[in-house]
Amino acid sequence: MNHTQYDSGNSGVLEEFTRTAHVPILGNGNSLIADWTMPANARGVVLFAHGSGSGRQSSRNRAVARYLVSRSIGTFLMDLLSIEEERIDNVTRHLRFDIPLLAKRLELATHWIRSQPESRDLPLGYFGASTGAAAALVAAAKLQDEISAVVSRGGRPDLAGSALADVTAPTLLIVGGRDPEVEDLNRQALARLTCNRKLSIVPGATHLFEESGTLDQVQLLAANWFLKQFPVPEPITMNKGGDFR
Repeated sequence: MNHTQYDSGNSGVLEEFTRTAHVPILGNGNSLIADWTMPANARGVVLFAHGSGSGRQSSRNRAVARYLVSRSIGTFLMDLLSIEEERIDNVTRHLRFDIPLLAKRLELATHWIRSQPESRDLPLGYFGASTGAAAALVAAAKLQDEISAVVSRGGRPDLAGSALADVTAPTLLIVGGRDPEVEDLNRQALARLTCNRKLSIVPGATHLFEESGTLDQVQLLAANWFLKQFPVPEPITMNKGGDFR
């Protein structure tokens, strides 16, 4: 783990770090495991909501996360299910579609991030894939101004249902140009959103964005969207006594 130095008043991380975080699940004694990376002087933190049986080891989401870090955005890749729950879900396959449960876990992680000195004052965003996009939107609807931006990659925002009308965070829906069914569902969700929203189609991409260059476009679209919504922080300076101000 890298040494981290930060300004206790402005939450400005001066040195980058990567660490494993454990977010307690209230009431059941388990915790959620996350890989948390902060670049130097991060502009904000993006929490990833994985869907349909995927987790923090998703190669596509990790690729997006690496790119976000290169653009001065912190990332928090978390398994939304505990280890015990994952064992159950591998058999029953029902928890991965429990949108209210996944949204509550994302809210829990958001409150945890807010409690950490390195990130307590930074803008927060959600990046959701597949069913994780619905969970991200439900959580954003609940937390309102706590969330600065949402990005969905090949997501199912339609599964957020009535919560779509309550989302206030600017929302970008990214869909592959060769994924017509999901594109139609995203267009329906777009019409129900009342916040600042946009639908971006990646030409030639299928649902998983496996085609050459298509995930690169997702990374660029996502980073630009988050940076557009995250306010530019005031510079951190030192006074003559060596204290931050």
